[in-house]
Amino acid sequence: MATRSTPAINRAASLELIHDFSLEMTGKDIPALTEAQGHIPPGTRINVTFLGNEDLEMRVAAARAVRDLGFVPIPHISARRLKSQAQLEEFLGRLQDVGASEHVFAVGGDPAAPEGPYEDSLAVIRSGILQQYGVREVGIGGYPEGHPDIPKQVLSRALTDKTAALAEQGLGAVILTQFAFDTDPVADWIDAIRSGGINAPVRVGTPGPAGIKRLLGFARRFGVGANAMIVKKYGFSLTNLMGDAGPDRFVTDLAAVLAEHTPGQQPHIGGRVGLHFYTFGGLLATADWVRQFIAEQG
Repeated sequence: MATRSTPAINRAASLELIHDFSLEMTGKDIPALTEAQGHIPPGTRINVTFLGNEDLEMRVAAARAVRDLGFVPIPHISARRLKSQAQLEEFLGRLQDVGASEHVFAVGGDPAAPEGPYEDSLAVIRSGILQQYGVREVGIGGYPEGHPDIPKQVLSRALTDKTAALAEQGLGAVILTQFAFDTDPVADWIDAIRSGGINAPVRVGTPGPAGIKRLLGFARRFGVGANAMIVKKYGFSLTNLMGDAGPDRFVTDLAAVLAEHTPGQQPHIGGRVGLHFYTFGGLLATADWVRQFIAEQG
């Protein structure tokens, strides 16, 4: 039976969970990153998306801006959007030129059918190309609440195969999850992958502060969390959808659940568990929310 945590333990767990958080931006967000620079701790990991409406120049420029502003760029590689091996090599080469190729995040991507030779992120990992351009660590996706189009057993096997392939090639692994709204499935999923021998660090995807209607829209789009759970964890009423909601309750609840799974220890034996913020409400708003949350917990 789990030991009930005290408020002091829960505050410490919340601070440990949010420590060394990471953020996400698009290729269009360089001005927003510049504006938020002084509000984000130096060395923060910042993921740079690989969206269909972005091009090579935008992605490289964003990664370079992250580096130049004193942060750690994590460029995304969308496997099914790559039209050729040459396109992958050009992207990695340009990233290497601007000092932004050591850490990448490999994901399958939105297209239902591959536009080139890579059917999924595992194919990119197994290509052996990443190491040739200075990649040392690869982020991979995790889905604690499942995926609307992929069976759970397929997701589980893919995670096992990707972590094994990265280990075989001497590359580090970090698991970055889809954003979640319910804490218990996240904790159970982490327990399950740890029990399966996957000890890579996990960064739990967390929506930053955003408009309530926008949060609900993203939840429906990605098939995560029921409306009732979003209301419970984010503390607003479905009868009043005006204003913004922040992840205060979600973060504190998740920290408490993780702490109770392994009382007195860093949550979950294995790699560290931290947070990755999807900045739906903006980089500055998310960074300011983090600073305020830490001050309130301290």
